[in-house]
Amino acid sequence: MWTCPECGRGFASRNQVHTCAALGDLDRHFARASPQVRATFDAVLASVSALGPVQVLPEKTRIALQVRMSFAAFMPRRHWLNGHLVLARRIDSPRFLRVDTLSPRNVVHAFRLTAPAEVDREFTAWLAEAYQVGAQQHLPRPAAGNPPS
Repeated sequence: MWTCPECGRGFASRNQVHTCAALGDLDRHFARASPQVRATFDAVLASVSALGPVQVLPEKTRIALQVRMSFAAFMPRRHWLNGHLVLARRIDSPRFLRVDTLSPRNVVHAFRLTAPAEVDREFTAWLAEAYQVGAQQHLPRPAAGNPPS
């Protein structure tokens, strides 16, 4: 892990390009949202926290979730929670509003949640898969005795 000397945020890659800014207040993101939106985010956070350690990064325009790299982001609105997950594969589901392939193993899946009940078994499985991407456990490992290039 590399830590930016300016903002103190940790990244998987040295000198990773990012917006160097201090983290904000998580509650500020929910100031204009209905209580249902916060309850939905809290359901997501409970599901992710059960998977292992996670950093919650309240940035200026979004709330990112990070292990070694960011694997999910959330943008609270008045009546719903917009967000995206980074998965290692494309999933075609009507629950995703848009799917963008950034690289062969980094596919961004945009969604909108309106209630905690939508953080169901299917969505929780996608969160678990995204968590693995954030931990970079989706990448191939070098064979024993072969150092990484």
